[in-house]
Amino acid sequence: MARLLYSAITSLDGYVADADGNFDWAEPDLEVHAFVNDRERPIGTYLYGRRMYEVMQAWETLGDEPEARDVTRDFATLWRAADKVVYSTTLGATPTSRTRLERSFDPDAVRAMKETAAADLGIGGPGIAAHALRAGLVDEISLYLNPIVVGAGTPALPDAFTARLRLVDERRFGNGVVYLRYDFDR
Repeated sequence: MARLLYSAITSLDGYVADADGNFDWAEPDLEVHAFVNDRERPIGTYLYGRRMYEVMQAWETLGDEPEARDVTRDFATLWRAADKVVYSTTLGATPTSRTRLERSFDPDAVRAMKETAAADLGIGGPGIAAHALRAGLVDEISLYLNPIVVGAGTPALPDAFTARLRLVDERRFGNGVVYLRYDFDR
């Protein structure tokens, strides 16, 4: 059975964006980006909420520029090769390839995807991840903690959600980012 992996780049105080919606501080340097690429390589399908999809759809063409860095080209290739499922009640269509639109998040449908998928699934965006976390569908949480405190904003993890986790991997990077990967202690 495939695993559902939630990954988020956060501030030290746990936000994916600040109170104004900015997340420019989260852009990974080359070392972190290469590591993220390796962690994302096994993903066969991404599950996104609308806002995360709108950010990620830039990868449909990003990396095609002649001056693009190798890590950018690598991630673009990985992203384009994966299937994408976007959960939105407001989007009319999805302009990216290998993408389908679902109007609501159905935990049973995601469970069925996990049971039949040939590769792991990634879930991106704290809103949609909250639904999956509360439904007990997420198998792993990976956080990339950035050396910045933003004070408020969009939290990476939902309020009033509790779970026992087991640290299975960690890494420190030269730019001060710390990677933490947890499995659920079930």
